[in-house]
Amino acid sequence: MTKFSLLDLAPISPEHGIEHALSTVVDMAQAAERSGYSRVWYAEHHNMPIIASSATSVLIAHVAAHTSTIRLGSGGIMLPNHAPLVIAEQFGTLEALHPGRIDLGLGRAPGGDRNTLRALRRNPMDADRFPQDIAELQGYLNGNTVIEGVHAIPGKGTHIPLYILGSSLFGAKLAAQLGLPYAFASHFAPQALHDALDVYRRDFQPSQQLSQPYVIAAMNAVAAPNTARAQTIFHDMLRHRLKALFLPPEVAATITDNQVDDILESPQGLQVRTMLKYTAVGTAEETRDWAHGFVQETQADEIIVAHQAADAAERVRSVELFGQALLNNPV
Repeated sequence: MTKFSLLDLAPISPEHGIEHALSTVVDMAQAAERSGYSRVWYAEHHNMPIIASSATSVLIAHVAAHTSTIRLGSGGIMLPNHAPLVIAEQFGTLEALHPGRIDLGLGRAPGGDRNTLRALRRNPMDADRFPQDIAELQGYLNGNTVIEGVHAIPGKGTHIPLYILGSSLFGAKLAAQLGLPYAFASHFAPQALHDALDVYRRDFQPSQQLSQPYVIAAMNAVAAPNTARAQTIFHDMLRHRLKALFLPPEVAATITDNQVDDILESPQGLQVRTMLKYTAVGTAEETRDWAHGFVQETQADEIIVAHQAADAAERVRSVELFGQALLNNPV
């Protein structure tokens, strides 16, 4: 039976501040736990005014303290931004506090622009060390450190499961080579989904962590009590996404909805719609049926869902509606 999980970026709405976004993160995780989701992941981003999940480890600790059974993790930690030892210690601490509930998903993107790289004390070439950084991190977590005399405390011997995240063939090849689960970011980068999954499954080499390929595919969902409301929420989200990605803040603050709708019909608008190709919109049953089709298309072992709504209460409601529909009719 296919697992379903939740991806939460802790979005900051234009009407509310960061405190509201972070309190909604707890509401989302609790709703996911009630509704049968397997795990909740949070993604590291930096210098993005619409996302509050930059301090990913801190966010996981906070949510773990307000939930009891659901797995929690990173989707992902951008490893080139950090010393592997520090990440091993952070997640080792999380595992010690919440045994058996912590995942560590890893990506190699910066999670921000070039100026953000400077602020993080990063060089663009740091990403080239991603495979070596993973090996070092694994060594700290499994107790076989690759740097003599250096151990992660906490972290040593925890064997926290690692996941490779990606939106291109690079991540697929690396996950296959290392024998790790692979999560594809098809919720915003759908183009290479099938090629990446084919490469991963074809080239997979068993490892101590994993004996056969394990695929997580990402999708978006907007579930509402009726189809019309879901379509309205989705259209509002398209407007919000276009303003955040393509318009300067001073323009986004003054532009009208009609003007945004005109831009949505332009090539920039097409780019936003293409990013959201894998999105289920409708009632609980309609989004569940769409998700069933996505499972058939990808043959994924797990689907991770980013629920899209500007309003926090509607986002929580989407989590509940979609999850309950799947509980009643699992894939």
